[in-house]
Parts: sequence; C-alpha cells; structure tokens
Amino acid sequence: MKRLLIFFISIALIPIIKVNAQTQVNVTNQQQLKDALNNKEVTDIKLSNDIETTEKINITRSVNIDGNNHTIKYVGTFGKENSNDNTIWSGIYILQVYKTSATIKDIKLTGGNAALLVNGSDVKLEGTIDVSGNGFGGIELGQGKDVTTTVKISLSDNTNIVNTTESNNRPTMWVPDDSDDAIIQMNGITKIIKKGEELTLAEIEELFEDVPQENPKTSDNIILNIILSIIGLINFIIVYINFSKKDIREL
Repeated sequence: MKRLLIFFISIALIPIIKVNAQTQVNVTNQQQLKDALNNKEVTDIKLSNDIETTEKINITRSVNIDGNNHTIKYVGTFGKENSNDNTIWSGIYILQVYKTSATIKDIKLTGGNAALLVNGSDVKLEGTIDVSGNGFGGIELGQGKDVTTTVKISLSDNTNIVNTTESNNRPTMWVPDDSDDAIIQMNGITKIIKKGEELTLAEIEELFEDVPQENPKTSDNIILNIILSIIGLINFIIVYINFSKKDIREL
C-alpha cells in the first residue's frame, strides 16, 4: 500500500510537458512545400534549396514564405499539346495567393505563364523578387471569378523587383480587364493601378517618385535652435554680469 501511494504521488509530481506545434519549417521540394502550406500550424516557410514544381502552388491562408534567395521553377507542360512553351496560356502561375494575406521574400519565380497571381489578396513583397523567365509577365493583380476583395500589394524600402525578360508583351505587373482597380503601397503611401493597366519596372518606380521623403533637416533644425538658444542665454548672462560689475564700480 505504501509503495502504491508513493507511485501515485510520483505521477502527480511529474511536470506537464506542453508540446508546441512546429510553426517554422524548411522545405526542399515541391511536396514539402505543399505539405507546409496545407499545415495550418506552420506560419513561416523557408526554402533550403531551389525547387522544381510540376504544378501551380496555391497559397490559401496567411503565411510567410522566405525564398532564402532560392528559385521555384515550373517544369511542367502547357496546353493540350503538353508543350514546353510557356507562352501557351494555361493559367500556370508559380504562386497563386488566393483570398488571404502573405509575405514573400527573397525568391525567384520562373518558368510559368506568370510568376505570381495576387488573387483577391493582400501580399507584401520583401527583399529581391525575381519574376524573370515567364511567358506572359511577372505579377498579376486580379480578382477572378466570385472574388470581390480588393487586391493589395505592398513594397518596402528593401524591395527589389527584378525582371530581365520584361517586354511590351511581358509586363512586370498588371491588372486584368475583368478585375477592379488594385492597390499598390509603399511606406504607407497608396497608389491605384487601374484595371487593364500594365506596368514596367520603371513605371512602378515612377509611381512613388513624388512621394515626399522624411526631411533629414527637421532634426537638424531642432538641434540648431537649441544651440542658438543656449548661445543667446550665455550672451544674456555675460551682458548681465558686465552691467552688474559696472553698477558696483559706480557705487
């Protein structure tokens, strides 16, 4: 009986170990990437090497994807002919973000009809985003069927969009004719991209050329005013002392 009592007391004293779900994962291939996106516990996905995919990768929940300067390349086929020509439209985007939010960082998306479809979503791009080598262009900002949410894409100071295959037929960013206007934002400044509008890299940069930058002289002016105030106070004290000495001499 005594031994049994000691046993139950020992069990009661065992600390409860809480097992935390894995929220950050590294992926090395297409299946691991899909599995991570399907796991709602995972909030951060990081590529450990370049990945080849035979299908479009869908993002349907809020997640952060760090490309870690690696590439996701589509190596499947296009059209009924199973052609390798990515200028045959088949709706192949490397990544499609659908009715959610996501942050995408330091990645190259290549080989598809387009690199990225922001489909009724709010997407933030950070670091270098390379959308070169796609048959119809880089980033589409569209709603599509049965989607009414306004599309929004955000850039930061360190965002560098690259598109070495940009041309008149392959814009870097565009809003399709069947979508509402989209929002592009940088540092809290919002611009509108009209439906049917196509933008080159240069035109994306021009959108924010007139954005007022923080005036570096503001803090300098404050410091200068403080210095001038101190100098004025010192001069006042000197003048006051001189007058005081004069009055003493006259006495």
